[in-house]
Amino acid sequence: MTPGADDPSNEARWRSIIQSAVDGIVLIDSRGRIEVFNQPAERLFGYTEAEVLGRNVSMLMPSPYREEHDGYLARYLATGDARIIGIGREVAGRRRDGSVFPLHLSVGEASVGGERKFTGILHDLSARVRLEEQLRASEARWRSIVESAVDGIVVIDSHGRIESFNPAAERLFGYAERDVIGLNVSILMPSPHHEDHDEYLSRSLRTGVHKIIGIAREVNGKRRDGTTFPVHLSVGEMSVNGERKFTGILHDLSVRIRIEEELREQTALARLGEMAAVIAHEVKNPLAGVRGAIQVIGSRLPKDSKDAAVVSEIVSRIDALNELMKDLLLFARPPTPRPTLVDVAALIRTTADLLSGDPALKEIAVDIEGVVRPLPADAELLKIVFQNLLMNGAQAMQGRGAVQVTLEPVGGMCRVTVRDSGPGIPADVRERIFTPFFTTKARGTGLGLPTAKRIIEAHGGSIAVHCPPGGGTTVELALLLSATP
Repeated sequence: MTPGADDPSNEARWRSIIQSAVDGIVLIDSRGRIEVFNQPAERLFGYTEAEVLGRNVSMLMPSPYREEHDGYLARYLATGDARIIGIGREVAGRRRDGSVFPLHLSVGEASVGGERKFTGILHDLSARVRLEEQLRASEARWRSIVESAVDGIVVIDSHGRIESFNPAAERLFGYAERDVIGLNVSILMPSPHHEDHDEYLSRSLRTGVHKIIGIAREVNGKRRDGTTFPVHLSVGEMSVNGERKFTGILHDLSVRIRIEEELREQTALARLGEMAAVIAHEVKNPLAGVRGAIQVIGSRLPKDSKDAAVVSEIVSRIDALNELMKDLLLFARPPTPRPTLVDVAALIRTTADLLSGDPALKEIAVDIEGVVRPLPADAELLKIVFQNLLMNGAQAMQGRGAVQVTLEPVGGMCRVTVRDSGPGIPADVRERIFTPFFTTKARGTGLGLPTAKRIIEAHGGSIAVHCPPGGGTTVELALLLSATP
């Protein structure tokens, strides 16, 4: 005979199933009183079944759920509006000792003998939550390391799409992380690497032959504004959840490259200085003797003779060569500035007056605006600089027009701006104007602006040349207002 529902053996079978379950099982009646409390529930909450039977299940809940439970249950019985019955959710339980812990609760409803019962199955989530917290802490720790790194760190997936872009990379390339996530990393590369990167990555993944992964090399990066700069790039490979990722660490080499260039320039200038000294000794002095001898010969010739004209031309060529020697010596070995307090505006006016004596520059006006206090500088050396700048501006305007000079204090510096209304300087020429011996003039030596730059830098200042879109050329000088050069 098959056992009936009221058969004691049937009840024992169901009790053994409930007691052997891994998760806690709690059965309550329609008034919320506990009727079943299995052994896993005892371990979860720290109560024995005998201690909780007949008591309200809210005792297992922390505030505010403890106070709200009876109202929720009554509302459900009255309206049928269920918020948790039939589904599962994460809630908090309260142990006997008052401690609170996370658990997953699923609630089912049944009718036993015509009375409504509710069964809660509870799974302790403490271990999972603890693991998640550890993972979040670990992730936060590694993220803080990446975020605080001095070098740029970029992570891409196997398709070359950017997944991580730390603050140092943002500073390097001028992009915010949100602007590049999901984009191809080739946006950070100039041509031809920009076009070749996807094919290289695909070939690397297909063949396993790497040209850069696992090693470091110097490459060029491309900023958001399109400018390029040198970087040291090292690339590593990793696997995350079975997917290949690549991490690039980028160190900006701009400062190092600039220092190397300056060292090379200083070495070249030192050698040039040595050569200039030799020229001064071996060429300049004998040249003066030759000039004197030629003049003596010329003085014995009739003034209107053809030979006298030839002698005059020879003397003129010797004088031009002598000026070149002087320019070379000044550029190669500029004297150390001997600062005194200099009225820059007065010095520029004096220089302009000297230039006005040149017949080719009589129709040039020099307008000076602004006032700055006297600053420590070598007046004779600065006069060379201003003479060069005013002469360049006058020649750019073909001897007609006005050169605008503005003086203004900016921080601890005196800014001197010299503007002309000439045609401006082409970009390819502007990049080379401070290169020694580079000139676009028929009779220029190409040492004027390089010498001016060396003199200004010897004073602790700087010089820059700009060409506004509207035309003309603007030269900006910055000189220290108070510190001794």
